[in-house]
Amino acid sequence: MMFTGKSAQNTRKEQFALKTIGRIHTPFREAAGTPVQSSMAKGARGTVQIFPEYAKGLSDLEGFERIWLVYWFDRAVPNRLTVKPYLDDKVHGVFATRAPCRPNRLGISSVQLIEIKENVLEVADVDVLDGTPLLDIKPYCPRFDVFEVSRSGWVDKVPPGDRQADDRFSYPTRKKR
Repeated sequence: MMFTGKSAQNTRKEQFALKTIGRIHTPFREAAGTPVQSSMAKGARGTVQIFPEYAKGLSDLEGFERIWLVYWFDRAVPNRLTVKPYLDDKVHGVFATRAPCRPNRLGISSVQLIEIKENVLEVADVDVLDGTPLLDIKPYCPRFDVFEVSRSGWVDKVPPGDRQADDRFSYPTRKKR
């Protein structure tokens, strides 16, 4: 994957190359019905297949209860700077949401690591579409990843509860001929 962005030091555009290191496999074939976030996925199971050339990087990962999956929103609609997120009917700036239609379609999910068998990770609390390209894995460490916060913007006004995605951020499904 090639990405174009502006350098912090000047206004010229730079390209960045990312490699897909695996695929995320889940029961979710389309956005509609997919849990909105991993904390709302209620144990939904999936697997993460790491390509063999990256399997050595899994060494010592089994000691972590949760991991961050960093992935590419490959089926999101093109970039939008304002969106109506799943949790609200009001328009917000994309950077104040977790909507997938971002300038760089990067997604993150904290999933429970159940087991590692060679180059396949069994995970729970997964909220990702089946076949999503995996870009990276990082261990979830409460020492580094948990912060007490007093405000969460517009999300503070949304009543808690289980939410599932609709199809507002997906490409339309093509009809089979």
